[in-house]
Amino acid sequence: MGLDVEGRLIKILPEQSGEGRNGRWVKQDFVIETAGEYPKKICFATWGDKTDALKKLQEGQMLKVAFNPESREYNEKWYTDLKAWKIEVVGAGGGTTSNKESQGFPPVSENDIPPETEDDGMPF
Repeated sequence: MGLDVEGRLIKILPEQSGEGRNGRWVKQDFVIETAGEYPKKICFATWGDKTDALKKLQEGQMLKVAFNPESREYNEKWYTDLKAWKIEVVGAGGGTTSNKESQGFPPVSENDIPPETEDDGMPF
């Protein structure tokens, strides 16, 4: 299950690391705040090489975060992590920066889509 949410980066927490039965692990959490009438603060976790993406970000940037929620039980208590697997910086125009824009292609707007006609010659 993949979900995504947009919000302003408000905090990058310190990196955590340790040794487990599968070897060394690295984790770093970050917090975003959603927009709207009732903004919410959401803490996400990045693991392994995904923590490198946080080093390029600055607090205050607008982000789109794709994540998977995951819960686990320990001593009859449940703990939930929101594991971020993709972090995109949202551009000033409200959209995310894409490969097409970085290659010099202009963004598509509603004005670029031709209007629908009643009879376009299609049988359906």
